Amino acid sequence: MFAYNEEISTKIEKLCQKRKQEILCSETNIEIKGNAYYVSSAGNDENDGLSPQTAWKTLSKVSSADLKDGDAVLFKRGDLFRGKVSARQGVTYSAYGIGDKPKFYGWDRSLADPSLWTEYDKVHHIWKLSEKILDPGTLVFNGGEKHSIKLIPSYIRGKFVCRNDEAKLFDMRNEMIRDLDIYWHFEDIMTEEPSKGENFPVPKMCDSSLGDLYLRCDKGNPGEIFNSIEALVRRIMFFVGSNENVHIDNLCLKYIGFHAIASGGRVTRGLKVTNCEIGWIGGTIQHYLGTDPNYPQGGRGTVTRFGNGVEIYGSCENYTVENCYIYQCYDAAMTHQVTTFGKKHTMKNVLYKDNLVENCVYSIEYFLEMNNGDSESYMENIVMCGNFLRLSGYGWGQQRHNVDTPAHIKGWSYTNKASAFRIHHNIFDRSAYRMLHLVAEKPESCPEMFKNTYIQHFGGMIGQYGANEEKEPDVLIFDENAEEKINNILGDKTAEVYVHKENF
Repeated sequence: MFAYNEEISTKIEKLCQKRKQEILCSETNIEIKGNAYYVSSAGNDENDGLSPQTAWKTLSKVSSADLKDGDAVLFKRGDLFRGKVSARQGVTYSAYGIGDKPKFYGWDRSLADPSLWTEYDKVHHIWKLSEKILDPGTLVFNGGEKHSIKLIPSYIRGKFVCRNDEAKLFDMRNEMIRDLDIYWHFEDIMTEEPSKGENFPVPKMCDSSLGDLYLRCDKGNPGEIFNSIEALVRRIMFFVGSNENVHIDNLCLKYIGFHAIASGGRVTRGLKVTNCEIGWIGGTIQHYLGTDPNYPQGGRGTVTRFGNGVEIYGSCENYTVENCYIYQCYDAAMTHQVTTFGKKHTMKNVLYKDNLVENCVYSIEYFLEMNNGDSESYMENIVMCGNFLRLSGYGWGQQRHNVDTPAHIKGWSYTNKASAFRIHHNIFDRSAYRMLHLVAEKPESCPEMFKNTYIQHFGGMIGQYGANEEKEPDVLIFDENAEEKINNILGDKTAEVYVHKENF
């Protein structure tokens, strides 16, 4: 085990910055077997889209176009597009021209406009957005200089109540105590579906759930104070669904409150995500539940937030995320996961390679929760290699209530039945909690580890590794025996291990 000294720090930082610049400056290099369609912010949806001079303009046009397997949609570099895209089978989405990657933002407009804000409560410095908006995970100011803390009350039996004290009615005037705190109010559409059998309605979260946004801004009208204000609203930027062989390449996807790219629970085959920048993702409300005895200490109303960079939920095959820069995700940078509920699910040929991930709660998340009698599901040929995974749990997502979950690779403690599972040649650079959570029911389902680099604070956690059929594996502490534990328990005999003496 080595000290993480200035020489090593400089070496690692140079490697990461080199990787970052290679990703941000990557050129378009794709194969187009069908037609190429062009999209520009100066285009026109009445055009045929078949040349840069006759480009389309909007994402809605892209989503509705009659695209064929083998076609490509190319967005002009340097341009900004807002909204969402419904991907089509066999279609590649990439960039043309010179300059920065084309940018895709989730909400319809920037909120840095004084006319969009009215003073709601002068005493408490609370401003109200003058138009309805989808649930925002957070607000990001001036490109990431600052962000909001989101206040989310529980909803129990017809009332919004404080999450930490369900006997106390939620009053935003009393709770918005910090500059740039936000609260989003919505109860226009109600449902009993997710209330855990308690049969009282809760607010329904869907594409038509438009509510009122309140922002505390101590310096005055936020539209005057900031040059840009982006809302991470409850949208998926690229919805893949069950469409096979979709390739998303060389795009910049930012300020999205759902997932940047997602399958939506469908079987996903042949999805490739390459050379993309994905940042400021997630934090919106997935659903309200009724009272939950398991969260966080029992008997309190549950509100689940979510948001991943690239998410597969359900079966998948030939799924790749490669050479992407992903940062500031509320949950995971990239993931494949499912709870089977008695149905067979298979996850085969999954590759996470050469990505740079920073300040996400989970750099890579995976799980296979086999329940309701399912004994046939499995994962096969899962490879995580060449990735730089940095500072899990130090990003904006740590405003979450469950603060003890961060990890660079988060597999949770499920059945996780797997074969040919390999994790190698990665750099794991500090975590606020576990570095790794790699647990499965059987020891043969645990990943093979080799040639990884581990950097962690002294006294922090390596995490958990091993089978949980009889009991949970011990939590491994990063102490003077850290290298021995990594060699012998994780089985990474060729690891490089560095102790970081400075805490954040």
